[in-house]
Amino acid sequence: MKHALVIGGSGMLAGACLWLAREGYRVSVIGRNPRKLERLCARHDGLYGISADYSRAAEFAATLDSLMRERGPADLVVAWIHFDEERVIGQTAEVIRHAGGADFAWDLYHVLGSSSNLDEIWRKAPVPPECTCHQVQLGFVIEGNRSRWLTHDEISGGVIECGRNGHRRHVVGTLEPWDRRP
Repeated sequence: MKHALVIGGSGMLAGACLWLAREGYRVSVIGRNPRKLERLCARHDGLYGISADYSRAAEFAATLDSLMRERGPADLVVAWIHFDEERVIGQTAEVIRHAGGADFAWDLYHVLGSSSNLDEIWRKAPVPPECTCHQVQLGFVIEGNRSRWLTHDEISGGVIECGRNGHRRHVVGTLEPWDRRP
């Protein structure tokens, strides 16, 4: 059975976690809020919650290492990272390589905000050659004369669509016109 790791998965990516579990993955969900993780994991036997904060570098690295030793290397990683992407991706890649070997192939679905510069992040992210990187950029929705941010279901749906289609870059919602963003 394949192993999926979702970093920041107990909120807006909860639907994607559930979908991965229904698709047959053993899903490890890292989140900061233990109560939200418990509620999410109670919804499917294939979900395993781990409370950790990626902003605490040493704690996060130790959590990843323990997780990969216990559950095996992640074949697929979905990561909603607000800052310090280079370090978090680097730590994740290092732990997966250590657990699975230098030739272990895996996919990264990096979820990014609407104002993110995807090209710059692509250049800086320490993605190893055995990893296929996908970028999912979150936009907004225009409805008539108003606009709004995406719902959690729309965000998860966009990540799922990207996963199904294997897009290297995928925008959920729209990014234009920029002056119409909420």
